[in-house]
Amino acid sequence: MGVLAFSAACSLLLTLVRGHSLFTCEPITVARCSGMPYNMTFFPNIMGHYDQDTAALQMEPFLTLMNLHCSPDVHTFLCKAFVPACLEQVHVIHPCRSLCEKVYSDCKQLMDTFGITWPEELECTRLVNCDETVPATAPVTTNVHGTQKTPGQTRRDYGFWCPRHLHTTSGQGYKFLGIDQCAPPCPNMYFKNYELDVAKSFIGIVSIFCLCATLFTFLTFLIDVKRFRYPERPIIYYSVCYSIVSLMYFIGFLVGNRTACNEADDKLEIGETVVLGSQNKACTVLFMVLYFFTMAGTIWWVILTITWFLAAGRKWSCEAIAQKAMWFHAVAWGIPGFLTIMLLAMNKVEGDNISGVCFVGLYDLDASLYFVLLPLCLCVFFGLSLLLAGIISLNHVRQVIQHDGRNQEKLKKFMIRIGVFSGLYLVPLVALLGCYVYELVNRKIWETTWVFDHCDQYHIPCPYQASSSFLYK
Repeated sequence: MGVLAFSAACSLLLTLVRGHSLFTCEPITVARCSGMPYNMTFFPNIMGHYDQDTAALQMEPFLTLMNLHCSPDVHTFLCKAFVPACLEQVHVIHPCRSLCEKVYSDCKQLMDTFGITWPEELECTRLVNCDETVPATAPVTTNVHGTQKTPGQTRRDYGFWCPRHLHTTSGQGYKFLGIDQCAPPCPNMYFKNYELDVAKSFIGIVSIFCLCATLFTFLTFLIDVKRFRYPERPIIYYSVCYSIVSLMYFIGFLVGNRTACNEADDKLEIGETVVLGSQNKACTVLFMVLYFFTMAGTIWWVILTITWFLAAGRKWSCEAIAQKAMWFHAVAWGIPGFLTIMLLAMNKVEGDNISGVCFVGLYDLDASLYFVLLPLCLCVFFGLSLLLAGIISLNHVRQVIQHDGRNQEKLKKFMIRIGVFSGLYLVPLVALLGCYVYELVNRKIWETTWVFDHCDQYHIPCPYQASSSFLYK
């Protein structure tokens, strides 16, 4: 019942938004054009404006032409250009080429005198040849909120348009929601400020705890190196990896958004945006260290399951397993290094303004799938398969030596250690994979919802969906 009520409320919200948010005819609110023969308009106009406030603001430089009546048709032309007429069936009437040429010819001298630039979008050659004598007076049955619409009226989805304050300079390789030279907003677009504060504090506390735990394991190894032989030796390596990962998150907690976000530039009218790509050196270094050791730690866990399987299932001695150490190191450090270099070459570094670090796949779904989720799933699959095979082998050995109490006790302890180490690693890793899958499934909905919630604020087109439940299901 709660879900149905929430969906109904969201449907009501969709019907109450301003008409231009759904790209339908809407009443004219621009004072300068309120006296036109038509009283309904449609956005976007030919200038690319998506609401009447923006159109009125951009129209101000041309008010001089209206006030001085440089042409008898200047008022009609400018209103049709900035606030076009909208008739039934969302039939939009733009100014004709002949009217444009007449107004431009009449007002050219005055524009040169006052330094008024004729917009590129209003070049007369871009307009169509039509008959200006056709009246544009037919009203459309749409009220202020757009709740009543003419039957058969169409709605259009113009996709995502990058807000002005999220634009970036060319050549940086930024891309947000499929738009080039656009960057995600900072702070995070999906969370409120108090939620971000809680998340950052949680990450900081957990990173300290993990750093202490992994360093304790490593220091224990340094006290007595010979104590940790194969098959247990990989525990030390992935402890070192995750101690560095924890350290990176702790550094991100300390620096806040200074590394993951670009500062706002009031002169260029650019807001605070997330770092994308390899332009920020500090962000790139954080990404390299974090991604490399995250992948290396996961691979070292797989190698740990391999060594345990060789010891339990294949009855390899410690010395025999140790002879393969060179191959273990080549795989554990080589694969993460290759993936890290590939991501740098593809310019896939992304700032995380929640944790303060930089990673991959935070805004790029393909990168998240192929460079994070898929490698982790493969590691879990191979590691879990080897663990099960090793446990089955150990259980078979346990049945064979069931009359040897001493050896059976040692074997029992060995199996318990396998279970404890596997559980301590697998449970959080599987939970992490579940979060990645949930995010991949719902990311499009979150993005569309964010655009819908901020389109009026940013003066960009609002998304239209056939059912409002798509935005909030």
